[in-house]
Formats: sequence, C-alpha cells, structure tokens
Amino acid sequence: MAKLKKSWKEKLADDKDLPRVVKIEGKMSRRWGTGTCVIPAPREVDNIIRRVPRGKLITVNQIREALAVKHHTTIGCPITTGIFAGIAARAAEEDRTEGRKRITPWWRTLRSDGQLNPKYPGGVENQRRLLEEEGHEMVQRGELIRVADWEKRLVNPPL
Repeated sequence: MAKLKKSWKEKLADDKDLPRVVKIEGKMSRRWGTGTCVIPAPREVDNIIRRVPRGKLITVNQIREALAVKHHTTIGCPITTGIFAGIAARAAEEDRTEGRKRITPWWRTLRSDGQLNPKYPGGVENQRRLLEEEGHEMVQRGELIRVADWEKRLVNPPL
C-alpha cells in the first residue's frame, strides 16, 4: 500500500522531538562561533509569524533571534527556521483553499536583507501582490524586489 504524502498542515503540526537545543560545533562553529543553537519546532515559527500585525514586517533573522531569546541559546537555527517558515506559508495556503479567512500572514516575512522570498507559495509575484494589498510599496532593482523602507516597518518579534 502506497504511503500518502503529508499535507503541509500535517507537516506544520509534526513537532518530532523539537524544539531541541544543541551545542554549536564542527562545521557550524566556523560560521556561528561557539555556544548553543535552538532547532525550533515548526509551530513555534508559525506562532511568531501569525502574530505579525497588518502593515508590519518581520525577517527570518528576527524570527531566529526571538527563538534564541525564548530558548536561552546563542542562535536560532538558520536552516530549520527558514524551512519551517516555508512550511507555515504552505500550510496557511492550504487553509486559504479550504475557505479559512484567518490564516498565518506568511507574506509579511521577508528574507534577512528585506527581499521577497521566491520560495514562498506563488513566488515573489504572489508575496508582492499580498503585501501591496496591505499598502506596502515595492522597490525593484533588477531581479531583486524589496518592500520600500522595509526596515522602518519591522515589528519586534513577539515571543
């Protein structure tokens, strides 16, 4: 019998053994130094994104910083935090297709340099449309798209 693929909402709800705090060592220490790293649970990332109000923005690095503060670690894991932000976005889009009106506002989450994320549902075009619907203006330089004055619109990450 073929194994059914998990939905994005099921992936979001599957915490496995997370969150988990690990020591920074090996290859990771060359880039991140010493200390500890929290590998968050997917729902922790979703809960932070869910609380970003209309008109405000957050970066993946801010989410990582909030997770580090919450778990008393040196850093939040850069890999899993980004992956779980993507899962939260796709789970929210599943909710939208099921007719839910209140979904996680994933489009308010920017890359660390303020760019829109091409890996989010519908790519940068969809994220741009959703942000413009909320009144944000875009600045485009070549292929790169950012929210105009994005730094001024950042919210302090809710813990």
